[in-house]
Amino acid sequence: MKIAILDDYQNVALDYGDWDSLNADVQVFTEPFADADEVVARLAGFEAVVAMRERTRFPAAVLDRLPDLKLLVSTGTRNAAIDVPAARRNGVVVCATGYSGLSTAEHTWALILAAARNLPAEFRSMREGGWQRTVGITLHGRTLGLLGLGRLGAGAARIGQAFGMETIAWSQNLTPEKAAEHGVTAVSKEELFARADVLSVHLVLGDRSRGLVGAAELAAMKPTALLVNTSRGPIVDEAALVDALRRKEIAGAALDVYDVEPLPSGHPLRTLDNAVLTPHLGYVAHEVYQVFYRDAVEDIAAYQAGKPIRVME
Repeated sequence: MKIAILDDYQNVALDYGDWDSLNADVQVFTEPFADADEVVARLAGFEAVVAMRERTRFPAAVLDRLPDLKLLVSTGTRNAAIDVPAARRNGVVVCATGYSGLSTAEHTWALILAAARNLPAEFRSMREGGWQRTVGITLHGRTLGLLGLGRLGAGAARIGQAFGMETIAWSQNLTPEKAAEHGVTAVSKEELFARADVLSVHLVLGDRSRGLVGAAELAAMKPTALLVNTSRGPIVDEAALVDALRRKEIAGAALDVYDVEPLPSGHPLRTLDNAVLTPHLGYVAHEVYQVFYRDAVEDIAAYQAGKPIRVME
């Protein structure tokens, strides 16, 4: 079997799984593919592909052009970048791996604290021989607004409460009773944006959430507020956010996700002093990679044995 491991940016995948046990030809790709044509060209001849999260897209137009592909393993429990019905039509089995969201919840708070205390500017100042340059804010007594109160949103709420923050939340299906289970107050969408000192996005990307945070929502926020997104870039209207940051409509944004990833080198977000940016690191942690690649090896071994496991439907 010929196996491709995709988008291994840190070149560590082979260290996290027992690939030798598969008795296969394993090739690692450390750089992202430029477009669909390159995906098809580079993956020709591979029977199995291990995709890291949603870094490489597999729509029907790509899957239809990969006749050798029989097994597509996605790290994590879901992958919006894979057209699973199209894979099934092409005779491709799509399997998942285990996943833990703890690292993403922790990274959310790394971003919040970095933005609240202007850490990027202070880091840069210290490297350049400077000293105190900015005045940060404390979080105690402020309001944490959660756009989504699922597993990750609830985890973020617990940490916010430990900081002494009031926690409020809204999503389309959130009830007061469900919010109360997490010590959170359910509010309207309008109240969420108007009251939040820190607004953190924790929704799954879909038709209802795409572009949910637009120009009107940003305009409704306090000028002192921070927007944090560790979920998916397209939930926030990126052009509207850039405009709001340029005009200081909100105090700042802390982002780990973007419309296009990797974020283009000339993207305007990279030029804004009030934007704290990280390269989609939420799930990039030793413990998570251990699960991803261990399970990917298990998925491939099970497929080789004729008994696929963790099959996505």
